[in-house]
Amino acid sequence: MFRRPAHRRRLVTAAVTFGLLAPLTAGAWDTAPRHRPARITTVPSAAGTATPLAGYAIQSSAKVSDSPRAISSPGYPATDWHPAGPRSTVLAALLADGVYADPFHSTNLQKIPRADFEVPWWYRSDFTVEDTARRTSLDVSGVISAADVYVNGQQVARASDVTGAYTRHELDITSLVRAGTNTVALRIRPNDPNKDLTMGWLDWLQPPPDRNMGIVRDVVVRRGGPVALRDAHVVTGLAMPSLATADLTVRARARNDSGTGVTAEISGRVAGTRFTKAVPLAAHETKTVTFSPADVPGLHLTSPQVWWPAGMGDQPLYDLDLTATVAGTTSDTAHTTFGIRDVRAPLNADGARQYRINGRPLLVKGGGWSPDEFLRWDRSYVEDRLKYAVDLGLNTIRLEGHLEPDEFFDLADRHGVLTLPGWECCDKWEGEVNADGSGEKWSETDHVVAKASMAAEAARLRDHPSVLSFLIGSDAAPDARIEKDYLDALKAADWPTPVVPAASEESSPQLGGSGMKMTGPYEWVPPDYWYAKREGGATGFNSETSAGPSIPTLDTLRRMMTPAELDSLWKDPDAPQYHRSPSSVFGTLKIYDKALAGRYGTPTGLTDYVRKAQLAQYENVRAQFEAYGRNATDASRPATGVIHWMFNSGWTSLHWQLTDRYLDQNGSYFGAKKANEPLHIQYSYDDRSVVVVNRRHTPAQGLTARATLYDPDGTQRYDRAVPAVTVDGDGAHTTALTLPSSVSGPARTHLLRLVLTDPAGQEVSRNVYWLSTRPDMLDWSGTTWYYTPTTSYADLTGLASMAQVPVSATAATTSADGTSTTTVTLRNTGSARTPALLTDVHLVDGRGAPVLPVRWSDNEVSLWPGESVTLTATYRTADLRGSAPRVRVSGWNTPERTLPAA
Repeated sequence: MFRRPAHRRRLVTAAVTFGLLAPLTAGAWDTAPRHRPARITTVPSAAGTATPLAGYAIQSSAKVSDSPRAISSPGYPATDWHPAGPRSTVLAALLADGVYADPFHSTNLQKIPRADFEVPWWYRSDFTVEDTARRTSLDVSGVISAADVYVNGQQVARASDVTGAYTRHELDITSLVRAGTNTVALRIRPNDPNKDLTMGWLDWLQPPPDRNMGIVRDVVVRRGGPVALRDAHVVTGLAMPSLATADLTVRARARNDSGTGVTAEISGRVAGTRFTKAVPLAAHETKTVTFSPADVPGLHLTSPQVWWPAGMGDQPLYDLDLTATVAGTTSDTAHTTFGIRDVRAPLNADGARQYRINGRPLLVKGGGWSPDEFLRWDRSYVEDRLKYAVDLGLNTIRLEGHLEPDEFFDLADRHGVLTLPGWECCDKWEGEVNADGSGEKWSETDHVVAKASMAAEAARLRDHPSVLSFLIGSDAAPDARIEKDYLDALKAADWPTPVVPAASEESSPQLGGSGMKMTGPYEWVPPDYWYAKREGGATGFNSETSAGPSIPTLDTLRRMMTPAELDSLWKDPDAPQYHRSPSSVFGTLKIYDKALAGRYGTPTGLTDYVRKAQLAQYENVRAQFEAYGRNATDASRPATGVIHWMFNSGWTSLHWQLTDRYLDQNGSYFGAKKANEPLHIQYSYDDRSVVVVNRRHTPAQGLTARATLYDPDGTQRYDRAVPAVTVDGDGAHTTALTLPSSVSGPARTHLLRLVLTDPAGQEVSRNVYWLSTRPDMLDWSGTTWYYTPTTSYADLTGLASMAQVPVSATAATTSADGTSTTTVTLRNTGSARTPALLTDVHLVDGRGAPVLPVRWSDNEVSLWPGESVTLTATYRTADLRGSAPRVRVSGWNTPERTLPAA
């Protein structure tokens, strides 16, 4: 079996290096003098407070000749420095300050000079305090790649200690804090993902010139008394399989920071139960304090509120509050939120990892997550994307590195989106174990940093019910020493969910086999590929895979590319595509474009190229999820999980995305949404069976499945209805019927309409396919790590002959509490037999620009003459930007028009 993904990243590294060293047209820095100090952070005196620094002033060390003592002293004039947010890479701050043009448009990113980021940068922030009697500490984390830290003119930590994106450091600055204004300054070292245990981008997108150097998590000022509470968390034990009871064990570390012995009263509350304990502490002693059902009966819960992923149940959360009191005075407080659930993931008889949550089988259906390329945190934008995941019927997001801030996991908890965090592949994180990667071998210091990173992330993530597992390897598994360090750190943190050695088919000494595969593809393959129980097909757990390119809508393409680039996009398959990947493997759209022309016909223009792309992406993404869904309950070699590579992109991209940078929705999006319906009727490309899949918990009975085959002009060639269809729940499927191997007539392209109705005759699922009498032919012997070649294509050119069909539309909008809902009714009013294929409705504002984000009940629908459908779109009223809503209706064979929807 090939080591495909490792090879993938090896090739990419060469491409990235060349791209970054190539001559660049520098964008001039703003040289106008200015003095715009960062916001001053007011730090309260109350014990137990934790206050993030509100922002920074930043500047290149090449432009600052003053000493660290001067720079980190209050009153220093940060003239000509750039403002930066509380979590900001250097480039993110410069972009916000207007130094460079939009990096998501054309090749603007390429014009930003890398040399400006090959020296350290200063980050400077002021905070004020009134009471210096409190103990004060500085929590530093999220530094890329390392930082010397100064407070009020004194160095409090060196870059050799504060290193690594995921390590966490608590620095005691009590003796340095003064009443009034105080200054924190950090000298941030440049980042190199091949040398530093930080973050890199591999072949996802064109890498940022600063390589994300900066601070991407909050730096926090803590105030407290003699005893500090740290590491507060709750270990949950849910009774299985009844879910009738749960045991809670509360743990925290009480640390005496004073030079004399004290007795701390540790009290808390969780799930309506209060508890307290006196804890004697010697000078500078730390003790772990535990409260369990054995000593606090109220921590044994009856009828607990159990947390479920979206679509399986509700997402209740509990709160833990702790207080440390010394001599009757509050010394510190701690708070955490947690959920109660049980996750198991044994290997099945085929060696594949099979997840169960709260005793129920879980087919992992997810996508690979990308943060913003410049690691800018935007809570609303992140929540919009997580809502999209739920809308698509996905249940999981995989984070390969780029482990997002705490709020991300809070949002995932609330929205019921499972997460698969883990370390990234092929750079320094796998430098010791991945011979095909680009990362350097580890030093002794790297081992220390890696273990500290694991400990910090384990402590941060363990209480989040959305966290399904931690992947301690990606393309390669850790060796014995690294694995032991990781597992020791996880055990010390009371890690509650399965630990997986790698996202690829690798093993580690203690954990054994991963139960996952990373066999691709990452490039275009035909829809029937997914049904083969081999390579990337629907068997086992595929941790990252898709058919590669995902061409956005015309709206997005026109935002991200110049007219000349758009012209090249549809005309020249061999043209390098900057917005695809820095990889030499994925640098063009040649494979994709050849398939598009071979199956649908040569594009005649940009609009024709994009509309054909949407059909191709709809059918392919739908087939990927449908194949894994159908095979999930097979007795032999079942499918247990699939992560679409990727869910989104961190910039304006032409590949690996179900939703684009601007949150617009194309064929990939709606193909996934269709495939993941709770009760779903689907066609099988491998054996022509029509299958009903039930993802609800309860069985479905008395259904009627109907399949009808048409020529593109609407001539009916086959029709069959099967009543009394029954299908069990929890992902079970049943075969309703099998289509004949051939039908009468000369057409080589057919349309298949599938309709599922309930006992009352109401439609509960509809699915439309475009099929060919000539199948796509795969050359399995030519399989590479990124795709399997297609030697001949299905003939779908008959779709081009479909007559234009009029579709009438009426629309109306209601608004309340900042949310608007637009209801659109479509009807095929054609007088002939031809259906309207893949009719798309876009919500637009007064300028014709898409209103985004938006969640449609359904979209890209196909209607036969006389048929109608009512769709709803929900969105923020403010995103109309003050204009009245309108809807733009278009389709494969439907003329585009826009109508009011007020």
